[in-house]
Amino acid sequence: MGFARTCSVALVGVEGVVVEVQADLEPGVAAFTLVGLPDKSLTESRDRVRAAVVNSGGEWPQKKLTVGLSPASVPKSGSGFDLAVASAVLGASERIDPRVLADIVMIGELGLDGRVRPVRGVLPAVLAAADAGYEQVVVPESTAAEASLVPGISVLGVRSLRQLIAVLTDEPVPHEEPDQAGRPDPMLAGLCLPGAGLGGALSALGTAAHDQAHDFADVVGQQSARTAVEVAAAGGHHVFLQGPPGAGKTMLAERLPSILPPLPRAQSLEVTAIHSVAGILPPGKPLVDVPPYCAPHHSSTMQSLVGGGQGIARPGAVSLSHRGVLFLDEAPEFSGQALDALRQPLESGHVVIARSAGVVRFPARFMMVLAANPCPCGRFSETGDTCDCSPSAIRRYQARLSGPLLDRVDLRVQVERVTRAELTAVGTRGETTRTVADRVHAARERAALRLRETPWRTNGEVPGHVLRTRWHPEPGSMAEPERCLERNLLTARGLDRVLRLAWTIADLAGRGRPDKTDVDLALQLRTGISRGVPLAIGATG
Repeated sequence: MGFARTCSVALVGVEGVVVEVQADLEPGVAAFTLVGLPDKSLTESRDRVRAAVVNSGGEWPQKKLTVGLSPASVPKSGSGFDLAVASAVLGASERIDPRVLADIVMIGELGLDGRVRPVRGVLPAVLAAADAGYEQVVVPESTAAEASLVPGISVLGVRSLRQLIAVLTDEPVPHEEPDQAGRPDPMLAGLCLPGAGLGGALSALGTAAHDQAHDFADVVGQQSARTAVEVAAAGGHHVFLQGPPGAGKTMLAERLPSILPPLPRAQSLEVTAIHSVAGILPPGKPLVDVPPYCAPHHSSTMQSLVGGGQGIARPGAVSLSHRGVLFLDEAPEFSGQALDALRQPLESGHVVIARSAGVVRFPARFMMVLAANPCPCGRFSETGDTCDCSPSAIRRYQARLSGPLLDRVDLRVQVERVTRAELTAVGTRGETTRTVADRVHAARERAALRLRETPWRTNGEVPGHVLRTRWHPEPGSMAEPERCLERNLLTARGLDRVLRLAWTIADLAGRGRPDKTDVDLALQLRTGISRGVPLAIGATG
């Protein structure tokens, strides 16, 4: 009779639960039983582990073998338990000293030849192990850099089960060729890239390369839209850009991540954990330190946007864009069900998905950019001279974006058609990305200083009732928005959004609190109705 135990981690969303993997050998007919609420992929580990042990030079015990995963009430899925199961079996058969295994957390999939393959979610799994008090983890070599992001953890990266056995038994470590199976899926990697706006590219270029490829100076004209994007970046606000095709809506959205500040360490770990669970971390860059940019196609389903799938839910685009930008181009072409599913994460900053296999909570604190044409043909204007669409077709098209969804969008901007004079003018390039980014960074620092004793860091996160009661604009400056509320031109949520925007505009201008000019510009950007307010934002000290 032999018994051994080691540990692994079960992921529920982006949160991990340490699981004790126990192996028990008893006399009897040779059999392998796996208990503890495993899913199909985990049940199949019986055959993978047996082949891996035999092909690694080990001897498979010809006894009754029971492997238990505790706590048994937690659903367990995936192939990341293979390494722990194999080690527990080898410990029970005394190929490895069971005492060595007891305090080690093991994460990795085994190939039939004994190679250790990478799995999704290594970072959140190691974070869970560290929170539970463990100090040693074993992971596939290709994910060792990701696991090393967690402080206070000793990480061993192995290429094969043979190497792990040698390390644990103080034998010479055999040489193994590196495994090339750890690259992310190009289909997934193209959906969301850290700091990159190239939807089909596989590798993240980083901040510097992204700034060179996407400069705000390339955007011709569009002063109101440029101002709106700058205000959105400074305060973490959502934006709706409406205008004809070719006016620059996509260009502005792609340049938005380049003016956002780099992610602080804590937020970087949050974003990296989500991308690790999704399996889209780029090779050689284990830490996501720039805001991600996600631009899903308008044919995307509700599950791909907010998360879901069979069994344990996977993160969707709203979570993959956590602390970054979610760009929905041709927004009216998305299904109404998918768009309305965004309303809850826009308010709460997270997504809760209930399935029969369990309830999963994903972070989803993102900036949403909606882009839409004014009508199906895209040529509708106030005069309507060149539009071929009927009034009913225009109404149906614009009604695809529901009122409750648009009410949650802080800025609504009309992107005008670029004129010939603007397009052909020489020496009239707008401000560069670096210039705009410097103002955005300074405004965020002012907001963070004001909010330093609160759980919020940007104006877009502060609840309206807190702004109204704790931080007041100059007396009389809110008179016009309040009149709009009385005339039903603004909702109560809309009035709060105007106040949020006014604080962001004041931060950009370097003022201690919003004045009437800031509030009027905020109201203009919120409603999309021109009020004759200058759009340029300059620091006044």
